[in-house]
Amino acid sequence: MGEQLDKTSNQSTQVAFRIIEEMAPLGEGIRLTDLARRLGMPKPRIYRFLQTLMSIGYVDQDPETERYRLTLKLFHLGQAIADGTQLLTVARPVMIRLRDSLHLTTTLSLLEDDGMRVIDIVRVETPVQIVTKPGALMDFHASAQGKLALAFGKPELWAQVRARPLVRLTEETNTDIKRLEAEVAEVRRRGWAAAPGESLPGVNAVSAPICDVSNAMIGSLNIVGSVQTILPDPDPSQIDAVREAARSISINLGCTEYFG
Repeated sequence: MGEQLDKTSNQSTQVAFRIIEEMAPLGEGIRLTDLARRLGMPKPRIYRFLQTLMSIGYVDQDPETERYRLTLKLFHLGQAIADGTQLLTVARPVMIRLRDSLHLTTTLSLLEDDGMRVIDIVRVETPVQIVTKPGALMDFHASAQGKLALAFGKPELWAQVRARPLVRLTEETNTDIKRLEAEVAEVRRRGWAAAPGESLPGVNAVSAPICDVSNAMIGSLNIVGSVQTILPDPDPSQIDAVREAARSISINLGCTEYFG
């Protein structure tokens, strides 16, 4: 209670996290007066922070009791971090073996609401280096892993894709929604995706889905290279290697009905 803030860092951020940490152990909502007293801060200040946290979905308020409580948004964030950490641990050795066998850069992506997040890369040394970095968010419509998400992820992903025009990233990017729907249907049928030149000029990828213990797609395993090393119609041996590696990761995560 009344713990001093560190004046060497952003105090607003500290207050927001202290509010969250104070509310997290509570089994029920808390009144503004009680929360302010526990934190040793003025009610108007705590109120402003609560309103901000409500506006971004981390807190809600019971209209009858006027008590504040945390939403499940933090839980989902924590679950995503846990999933990503477990995925990294299981996938890294498989990625290294896949890189060494195909002599191609391998990447690992995690499914998010707004795209496929690259969370790990195992590179191969080539004259042309792939510039994608960990943390990059790949568009659903213009990447191999994004098409996988539309094929095997939650149907709600399509709503946001259809909500706005498809952005042209390169000359090869598809911006026709009907064509995208047809491509995704084919991805669903065959269990893998490619995207020659669609995200980066001259670069192609082959991606296969990674599924968790609930048999739901949570990410993808990808090989990346120039369109000369991964052709627009990829070599069957490359496709088979990626799919088998993704299947192996999925089984190690507890998947029992792999669909890739």
